[in-house]
Amino acid sequence: MDTSYLSLQGKVALVTGGSRGIGRAIALQFADAGADVIVSSRKLPDLEKTAEEIKNKGRRSLAISAHNAKMDELKNLVSRVKDEFGRIDILVNNAAANPVMADVLHMEEAPFDLIMNVNVKGYYFLSQAAAKMMVEQGKGGAIINVASVGGFFVTVGLGPYCMSKAAIIMMTKCLAAELGSYNIRVNCIAPGIVQTRFSEALWSNEKLMAEAMKKMALKKISQPEEIARTALYLASDASSFMTGSTLIIDGGANL
Repeated sequence: MDTSYLSLQGKVALVTGGSRGIGRAIALQFADAGADVIVSSRKLPDLEKTAEEIKNKGRRSLAISAHNAKMDELKNLVSRVKDEFGRIDILVNNAAANPVMADVLHMEEAPFDLIMNVNVKGYYFLSQAAAKMMVEQGKGGAIINVASVGGFFVTVGLGPYCMSKAAIIMMTKCLAAELGSYNIRVNCIAPGIVQTRFSEALWSNEKLMAEAMKKMALKKISQPEEIARTALYLASDASSFMTGSTLIIDGGANL
């Protein structure tokens, strides 16, 4: 069976939050599909391990430290990608922040601002910078935003996080509408609970997971590699007529 439509051969991809969890899995999946992959996050040591794994697959890679809430660091990130690789074909906005769980009566301004700056502002302006490069290249591209089912369904205590993810889902539609004429596709993945360090406070909570499993059709939580395969679909020609869409991957928890 011909599966060449899943190939990323000759493509250059940038994955934020690429040191672990979903971001690392996506970066490695893209490398397996033939892409050269740049990974970014705040902390360089773990990031360099991912870059080394990509190189071991025979692909070029670069680890770049960048905080998603700092616009100067995002500009430097894109500039270095251009200098080192000459182009960008795929952007995965995956870096996220959720420093606290607090209800509306106790949420403080600093963590609220961090969540919005990383999850919304960072996604928007990194997408803008990458899209400008894609337009200059003249061959289109793909932007993939990682949101959450929290953008559709409320989790008490995670209000600002859910609000930021809802914003990402709408951002995906707005960017898709504006960039479609340049053949730049913008789509979104909304995972449920994925077994990563980022969501450990959820999946390690036995009481919470017992309640979650009652309504989850597949009776298990997702692994990062399952999200990565969906990202490959959205990055590749397999989804060439798809833009502005959000794919919910939650094991049937919200049917």
